[in-house]
Amino acid sequence: MNIKTSEFKVPEGIAVDLSKLPTQVEPVYRSKKEYKELLAEQVAALSAQQQLQYADNSHSLLLIFQAMDAAGKDGVIKHVMSGVNPQGCQVFSFKHPSAQELDHDFLWRTTQCLPERGRIGIFNRSYYEEVLIVRVHPEILKNQKLPDSLLNDDAIWPNRYKSIVDFEQHMHRNGTKVIKFFLHLSKDEQRKRFIDRIDQPEKNWKFTIADINERQHWDDYMRAYESCLSATSTECSPWYVVPADDKKNARLIVSQVILDAYKDMDMKYPETSEERRQELLSIREQLIND
Repeated sequence: MNIKTSEFKVPEGIAVDLSKLPTQVEPVYRSKKEYKELLAEQVAALSAQQQLQYADNSHSLLLIFQAMDAAGKDGVIKHVMSGVNPQGCQVFSFKHPSAQELDHDFLWRTTQCLPERGRIGIFNRSYYEEVLIVRVHPEILKNQKLPDSLLNDDAIWPNRYKSIVDFEQHMHRNGTKVIKFFLHLSKDEQRKRFIDRIDQPEKNWKFTIADINERQHWDDYMRAYESCLSATSTECSPWYVVPADDKKNARLIVSQVILDAYKDMDMKYPETSEERRQELLSIREQLIND
């Protein structure tokens, strides 16, 4: 499988125009059978890297997924991370903030969920909601108990971008690799998936009227995403715009991006000292003679 992940990476300082980025590319698999084989290989490789990461215990990995409704975030997480040891991985989904969370700054609630060293953290939506849905629906901002001087300041969005970039640079300086995925879904493909959720009773639970309401703001969301991706993709914490009209292809792309990131983390299994080795050999001898 040959996936050039650099083709999906948002370079730092580039103005993003989502209308010029594909929601579908030539698939890297030729059949459903080959897809399953390729994904199994990727999952096995990720499992091995996560085990090494856990043993090395000096790096943590934070994966952030953002997308429009029905883009396949849950499916990507489920399939790509299916081989990872649950003890070394946690998934968090951030919904409407609680009263306690609203009493703190917008990064506070996600800070509590950052991965420990040796572990993977997955944010299914994240602090980026604060510059996406909150920007599309500014009435939400009014409920965040901010001073009036900040609410009326046009610089609030650039300032939030700066806070996010500073936060991610802080994580990077302390051993946390941050990788961010925007699953780029077309409006027409979303329509098809919504219809599918209505037509199949076992998928009805996935669909709400709120999904349709948010769809009416599609153009506003695209502008918010473009501004966000342009301002917050950095060399140390990049965004990847993953074509998401083909769910299978998207999973393979995401898995390859994660594997590429692992290659840059310089991990190794702890070395065994000669003293420790002799101790182990002595214990082994005792067990043999037991």
